[in-house]
Amino acid sequence: MTESIRDKGTYITVDGRPAVRFIRRYSHSQQRVWEAITDPEQLSTWYPATVSYEPRVGGTIRFVEDQYSMDLTGTVLAYDPPATFAFTWGENEVRLAVEADGPEAAILTLIDVLDAENSAARNAAGWDVCLRELDNVVHAHAIPTAGPHADDAEPWQPIYESYIADGLPHGAPVPDLGT
Repeated sequence: MTESIRDKGTYITVDGRPAVRFIRRYSHSQQRVWEAITDPEQLSTWYPATVSYEPRVGGTIRFVEDQYSMDLTGTVLAYDPPATFAFTWGENEVRLAVEADGPEAAILTLIDVLDAENSAARNAAGWDVCLRELDNVVHAHAIPTAGPHADDAEPWQPIYESYIADGLPHGAPVPDLGT
């Protein structure tokens, strides 16, 4: 058993669609990680929007004040506590799976099934920043972060450029970061 996993996003395909995948190992229980990814208050601190949802398959999920996509409404595709949470976000599908790795450790896998291949580097960079914020939330057992768009969050542009250098498909429009 490794002490930690904090991988860089990987380009994959899921059912013939382009996707990016991240894996994180936390030295916290499956339940703790589940709470961080599904409790609306905690979710809204690391996700790039304020999120509310109906915790059931087919339920509505709302993203308000998303800095780049405006307000969106999606559908909960999977909700199986404390293991699986999936939903639509625009044309994408976000899949979060939490697996126990012993009594006090868990592995989180996040897969963003993309609407277009050329959005892989852009979305991978965005998730990289968001997951760094999630790491703070999980480890602190509180909400210590101002979110992925805060001035003290990891800068997005260098991460994006590193994904391009790694060969992830790119070319989709990128957000105006005011720089």
